Amino acid sequence: MKNEKTPYVCPAEFAGSLDNSFRRWFHNPQKILMPYIRQGMSVLDLGCGPGVFTVELAKLVGESGKVVAADLQDGMLDIVEKKIKGTPLEKRVLLHKCLENNLGRVDKVDFILAFWVVHEVPDHDRLFGELKSVLKPEGCLYIIEPKFHVDRSAFKKMTNRIINSGFKIVERPKVFFSRAILLQC
Repeated sequence: MKNEKTPYVCPAEFAGSLDNSFRRWFHNPQKILMPYIRQGMSVLDLGCGPGVFTVELAKLVGESGKVVAADLQDGMLDIVEKKIKGTPLEKRVLLHKCLENNLGRVDKVDFILAFWVVHEVPDHDRLFGELKSVLKPEGCLYIIEPKFHVDRSAFKKMTNRIINSGFKIVERPKVFFSRAILLQC
């Protein structure tokens, strides 16, 4: 989680490439998330970007649940805010701006989604420690990384680092054009 000027982070100006009907066709948020999200859960959408997954998460957690839409860029959070403003989802979604080198203060959650974001964070050990600290006992972390940015070897190294930080592998879901892993504390 770095500032808006770093070359690692997809800039808000490219939000349209992250949120369009073609992308939702091959990364259907409901299909990807439904097996893991229940009503009443609290969820952190890490690196939420323009809210492709935030909106679906907010629907899945229902009125009794909450979603923390966390991003480093004000521009991305502004897009999410515009999507949910005036809808019932507005009460379920908390917009959270990450700090330059860390997540910042976030309440404990049941589930963390990190969709195409971990490769943008320079210090994985720090990130994984922070994520572990905000997960409730038995909470799950779902990491999905793009194959075109993260090769098999890099994903294996990342997986080993996260296991060394105290997570265990629950599942290796199949996600189009991606490498994915579901973990638990």
